[in-house]
Amino acid sequence: MASPNDRRYASTHEWHKLEGQLIVVGLSQFAVDELTDITFVDVTRASGPIKAGQAFGEIESVKTTSELYCGLDGTVAEVNTQVVQNPALVNQDPYGQGWLIKVKPADPAQLEKLLSAAAYDQSAAHH
Repeated sequence: MASPNDRRYASTHEWHKLEGQLIVVGLSQFAVDELTDITFVDVTRASGPIKAGQAFGEIESVKTTSELYCGLDGTVAEVNTQVVQNPALVNQDPYGQGWLIKVKPADPAQLEKLLSAAAYDQSAAHH
């Protein structure tokens, strides 16, 4: 399945989508499929500054625990508390209701440095 074209991707499988002044960050379908049943989402950086490549939390599944990374510099503005309370939302709707955090970007142009959907799909297929 091709990843949505309206967002950019990190090689660590997080998607980043510009919505107004904020960048919404979530987990790709590829990562969700790899993790299988997601049982726990922990956002440790619920507010304040964040750097590109910095972990903002962890996601656990029946198979493994993975860190979640932000692909650009900014300030964490919002956490999806629905996902923390109901981690299965990430399985059910990773590109919609299963988003993780919203970041106010320091430089929105950093988004362009992340992978396009086509480039991400190509790299994910080779993992």
